[in-house]
Amino acid sequence: MTTARPISKTILTISDVEDRFHLVPNADPQFFPEWLHDLPELAGNEQSTLERLRTRFAAHRRQGTVAEGAVDKLIISPLLDLAGFYEPEFSIRTEESVEFLLEAEDELLRGRIDTLIVRNHLWVLVIEAKRTIMSSLALPQALAYMMGNPNRDRPVYGMVSNGDEFIFLKVKQTPNPQYGASKLYSLFFPLNSQEIEQVFRVIKTIKQQIT
Repeated sequence: MTTARPISKTILTISDVEDRFHLVPNADPQFFPEWLHDLPELAGNEQSTLERLRTRFAAHRRQGTVAEGAVDKLIISPLLDLAGFYEPEFSIRTEESVEFLLEAEDELLRGRIDTLIVRNHLWVLVIEAKRTIMSSLALPQALAYMMGNPNRDRPVYGMVSNGDEFIFLKVKQTPNPQYGASKLYSLFFPLNSQEIEQVFRVIKTIKQQIT
């Protein structure tokens, strides 16, 4: 009998997602060059907007914990909007339900993606905004959602963030399931003012890859 399980309570570690989906990490820079090479330059208006977003989020954070919904409104959604992901060529789905059957384990995994951006039925970004101590704690769930991409012949990109930190992911399901991860970008300290620019340049690069 198939057992239905929530992803949020079943996929808790990298080991969980690797074992269940036979997913293998790929550290070769050529597998995930989108966060490393040929990042686009920023226009003047983009630089000023990014600095305003960083300063505003830092001000809210100094007042205490920033709730997950506020993280999305204060920093994630504005970044996606500035990059052009809210234009009509894309469709935006929030709290998107996903489920997929793992026949070997006889498990039906279910969950909800915070934000899913789709273009021509291709999953572009799966975004997890987690108000946790480390955004890396959301990696297993994000990878599990990305494995639910029905376009198995296309790569899918992911981003996890708690507002202070950002990590980008890339998953390819063919010929064998593999994933790569960027470094962790931290906006927490004032000296890291350029990190938000790097985050945005990666987002722009991903958009260029799929358009």
